[in-house]
Amino acid sequence: MPFSPRTLHDLAYADVLSALAGHCRTDAGRERARGRAFLLDAPAVRAALALVEEARVQLGRDGALFLDGVSDIRSHAERAAKGALLEPAELYACARTLFAFLRVRETLAPRDEEFPAMTALSRRLPDLEALAAQLDSSLEADGTVSERASPMLREARARVRGLHRAIKGRLEALLREPAFTVHLRDAYFSVRNGRYVLPVLAQDRAEVPGIVHNASQTGQTLFVEPQPLVALGNDLAIAESLVLEEERRVLQELSGRLGAQAEAVAEGVAASAELDEAEAAARLAQALDASPPILEAADGELELRQLRHPLLALRGVAVVPNDVGLRGGVRALVISGPNAGGKTVTLTGVGLCALMLRAGLAIPAAPGSRVPLYTSVHSAVGDAQDLGAGLSTFSAHLAELKRIAEAAGPGSLVLIDEIAADTDPREGAALAIALLEELLHRGARALVTTHLEELKALTHVDARFLNARVGFDARRMAPTYRLQLGAAGSSSALELAERMGLPKEVVARARALATGAGGPLSQALAALEAGQRELSAATAAAQTAAAEATARAQQLEQQRRMEAETARAAEAEHRRAAAEEAERALTNVASLLAELRAVASVERAEEARSQLAAQAKQAQARAEASRVAQARVRAPQAPAALEAGTRVHHLGLGRDVELLALEGPEAVVAAGSLKLRVPRDMLAGAREKAGPHRLGASSRRQAADARAQAAAPAPLEAGMPRCDVRGLRVEDALREVESFLDRAFLDGEGAVLLVHGHGTGALRQALRAALSASPYVKGFQPGDAHQGGDGVTRVTLRDA
Repeated sequence: MPFSPRTLHDLAYADVLSALAGHCRTDAGRERARGRAFLLDAPAVRAALALVEEARVQLGRDGALFLDGVSDIRSHAERAAKGALLEPAELYACARTLFAFLRVRETLAPRDEEFPAMTALSRRLPDLEALAAQLDSSLEADGTVSERASPMLREARARVRGLHRAIKGRLEALLREPAFTVHLRDAYFSVRNGRYVLPVLAQDRAEVPGIVHNASQTGQTLFVEPQPLVALGNDLAIAESLVLEEERRVLQELSGRLGAQAEAVAEGVAASAELDEAEAAARLAQALDASPPILEAADGELELRQLRHPLLALRGVAVVPNDVGLRGGVRALVISGPNAGGKTVTLTGVGLCALMLRAGLAIPAAPGSRVPLYTSVHSAVGDAQDLGAGLSTFSAHLAELKRIAEAAGPGSLVLIDEIAADTDPREGAALAIALLEELLHRGARALVTTHLEELKALTHVDARFLNARVGFDARRMAPTYRLQLGAAGSSSALELAERMGLPKEVVARARALATGAGGPLSQALAALEAGQRELSAATAAAQTAAAEATARAQQLEQQRRMEAETARAAEAEHRRAAAEEAERALTNVASLLAELRAVASVERAEEARSQLAAQAKQAQARAEASRVAQARVRAPQAPAALEAGTRVHHLGLGRDVELLALEGPEAVVAAGSLKLRVPRDMLAGAREKAGPHRLGASSRRQAADARAQAAAPAPLEAGMPRCDVRGLRVEDALREVESFLDRAFLDGEGAVLLVHGHGTGALRQALRAALSASPYVKGFQPGDAHQGGDGVTRVTLRDA
């Protein structure tokens, strides 16, 4: 991409890549992040942004992928492919990496539709489970070859251990003989050059026959392998050489198998690096509160909403977000204002966003931002003075302007800090205007910072230019870092000098000299700035009021949603309570009917009728209380101050009534021609918006008929006994059904329903298999459609 090293240096783009690499978890991912390439076209950029967004969703929902176990084993696999023998630690790292490949594939395989880009990358991870298992079983975490790798190795090591025990046993026996230990410096044994030896006194050498393997520095002690142990020592050396030979054979075999998969391993490491980099880009976006912008053509409009400088945000600095744009016919933004007010921050922030977008990274701006895919970005930021090349500050600046003028073209973004400064202001302004006009003529877009008044005035004569300023708070004597489009800013040099601590008398003298200085242009700009400040204050006040109104509306909407949720919960509770009441009633009725069939007594029948009437009355009272409670939740809140003549809602009647009078804790209301005395807590806010409602004769009759019909006792329906085992395990469900059938058979029931649901069908099959063997069951079949279809089983019981 045509981004010069000077541009990348000016914008400190390497710091962004370092931050990206810092979020990677693998060496290959960090290497890829530090060298992240710029993308050539819009489809590639969109694909990269989509991958980062997938990783962001994956991180938020399921956490990070299992990439911590991935190492860059490409060099190991390449060496193994050439016949090299890998060390156990290297092969163990390869095993961990291959297992990590499998874990990532298993995680993303079911998410193909949700995360297509990440799943496509995971398919490049090799499925080498057999090789990973062999490596894992053949190696220990401490970097040694496991005895599980070979029966021959296990036997050889067992022989080595046996020889060690035998030699130590012989030595310990010698050390227990007083006649022998008098020839020793001390009663212990050690190992020298792989042989077991004893510390023999030099003057007693002839008393302890054997092989001398070492001596102390003074020569007074000789380390001798006793002659009776020489043969065992030789056997031990041979056994250990066999162990080493078998370990080498195992390592050679494992290295060969790994080398045969070198290409697949290299592809897997590369794919895991891309996944790691995508997750790192997602974490970087989270750290920056970044979002993918809308891509525009290279000559399209720039609109950055709530832009924050990426590097400042990464450092944890409280960044003031700003809107920056080149819209409509505007091609160049001229930023002015006090020093240290944020002009260069805005300039470099825009440039970094352009580069980050080209690299497929989300930018620190609000959603809905639009950024062109610039063909090139050119910058001149900072002092390019080079004394070694004989360049002054201004000469070096001119060299940078020359470079930009030669390279910029259609679709280019040009960023120049303090354009044509450090020379005569009039000539510098003329040079700056001429250069900017040439750049715009070539089709480039430009952002420049300046203190030159001629450039600030350019927007009034050329519609391609737009002023912007960074604010300065005169009361705090400090910049606000707030960018305001459409206004030119003053340098506030004297205010800044006073803030920096220059002597007060110097600042006062400078202010006196500056009074009245400047031509009509300066005075006009000052007047315009004062008007802009007033307009900004008024706009800010209006925005504050609008924000407060919006917040209040949101609060009311939240309150409405909470009330609706409360009403739904109350209604659900009402339905649940009604269902439980109906279930209890059916159970009681069934019990009474069974008892009546068993007793067949008129007195018992009358007693049962009385019990049913009492239960019906209690159920009606509970249902009425529940209905009133539900109505109280759903009804509007009653007015704080009740007054006679207002409309209120009667929770008991379920309708609006007119309030006639208040008498202590009670109220007198009128429902048509009917007057009622009710407790105040039975009243709520009126639901009807119309005025007082009066019933005609026909309406009164209809209402009376409806109330009479509602008050009439409903016919008592004894439903078929049922047993609901949904959600139970098969064993628990079978025990529950067996107990239920026992009771139903004893109660003389002819048929029952078993509710098991549809699910996978395992519970249904188990139940029906048990029914086939039950002595109570005459037959069974799926339930009717209104009963639940195949989700229930209708069971016909045998006669008692």
